[in-house]
Amino acid sequence: MARMAVSFRPLPVITSVQLHPMDRWLACRLAETIAPARIRLELWNGWASPSVESPIGVLVVRDRRALIGLIVDPDLYFGECYMSQRVEILGDLEGVMRGLSGLRRPSQPSWRQKFALWATPSNGFVSARRNVHHHYDLGNDFYATWLDPELVYTCAYYPRRDASLEEAQATKLDLVCRKLRLRPGERVVEAGCGWGALSLHMARHYGVGVTAFNISHEQIQYARGRASREGLDGRVTFVEDDYRNITGQFDAFVSVGMLEHVGRRNYMALGRVLRRSLRPDTGRGLLHFIGRDHPRLLNAWIRRRIFPGAYPPTIAEVMASVLEPADLSVIDVENLRLHYARTLEHWRGRFEAAHDAVRQRFGEAFYRAWRLYLAGSEAAFATGWMQLFQVVFAPAGGRVADLGRPARRPRSAPTV
Repeated sequence: MARMAVSFRPLPVITSVQLHPMDRWLACRLAETIAPARIRLELWNGWASPSVESPIGVLVVRDRRALIGLIVDPDLYFGECYMSQRVEILGDLEGVMRGLSGLRRPSQPSWRQKFALWATPSNGFVSARRNVHHHYDLGNDFYATWLDPELVYTCAYYPRRDASLEEAQATKLDLVCRKLRLRPGERVVEAGCGWGALSLHMARHYGVGVTAFNISHEQIQYARGRASREGLDGRVTFVEDDYRNITGQFDAFVSVGMLEHVGRRNYMALGRVLRRSLRPDTGRGLLHFIGRDHPRLLNAWIRRRIFPGAYPPTIAEVMASVLEPADLSVIDVENLRLHYARTLEHWRGRFEAAHDAVRQRFGEAFYRAWRLYLAGSEAAFATGWMQLFQVVFAPAGGRVADLGRPARRPRSAPTV
C-alpha cells in the first residue's frame, strides 16, 4: 500500500503567556519525547512545539485531561483519547505509529509493568471464554469485510513482496502442513482453530483426520457449516471446548494464534496437554504465536479494548514453562514478524475501505479503536517491538526425521 506524501500547515509557536505554566511544562515534556520520532505536537489552543525537521505527522491534543493522560500513562490513554477523538493524528496513522514504536524503550519493564505481570489473573475456563467472546464473536460478517475469503485471522506468509493476501494465506496454511510433515491417514489435533481454514486445508490437501477445538461459538458454527458444505465433515470434527479438555493421542498437534490467549499461569497446563496428546515415538507439534524479545505485558489499551487476557510470550518463557516441563524438544524456530507487518498492512487497507459499514454498525469509537489497533500492530511488527514465532517441537527421543525442514508439497497442495 503506497503512502502519500503529507504536508502540514505551518503552526505558530505561541508564547508562554498564552499557555498555563503547568500545560506548558507537560506539553514541552511530551513534545521532547516524541520529537525523535519526527512527530510534532499541537494543543487545543493552537500552541505548537518548535518545528520538527521533515515531520511525519502531527499529534493534536484537544484538552488538558488528554495531555495529562499521555504523560501519566501513555500506553493506556493514547488509545482511549484517540477513540474518543480527544487526540487526533494529522498525517499517515501507521507512519506515526511506526515512529512512536521506534522510539528507544527500556528492555526491562517498569515497576508498573512488573506489578501488572505479577497481578495478571489466570485465564480460567470462564474468563477464557469471556475474553474470546469479546474479540472473536463480533460477527462473522464483520471479519469477512476485511479478511481473506478463507477468514484466516493470523499472520500470512508472503512468497513474494507483491503476493496478494489470499496467496500469502494459502502459502502459510501449506507451510504449516509441510513443517509438520503430515501424511495421509494421520490424526491431527488443532487448538484454537478460528473459522476452520487450517483444519479443512489439512484434511483436503494432506489426507489427515482433524479434531479441532475452539471456545468461540460463532467460529465453531461457521466452521461446522463450511465442513458440511464442502463434504469434509467426516474428516474434520469441530469441538466447542477448551484446549485443556483435549483427550486422546495424535500424530500432530498444531496451534496457530492461540498461545497468546493462554496466559502465563496456564503454560504448564498447556505443556501437559501437549505431552499427553502426542504419540511418544512419532508425534510432533507446531506453535505459531505473537511474542516478545523480553517479558512484557501487551499494551494496556489493547488489553482493555481489543484482546483482554492476552499475553505475548518470549521464546524463553515457552521453552521454560511449556516445552521443557513436558519433556518436549525444540526442533526449529522461525520468526515471521515482517510477514505479519505485511499481513496487517493488507488487513488495514481493507478495513479502512469498509469504514462506512463498520461505523454504521458499531459506531465511530469502535472504528477508530480498530483502526488504531491495526495500524499500531503493523508498526510494532515492522519495528521489531513485537515478534511472530513458529516453533516446531517433538517428544524428546522421538523418531521424527528431518522435522523442521518443510517437506515437499503433495500433488494436491496449492501452488503459489
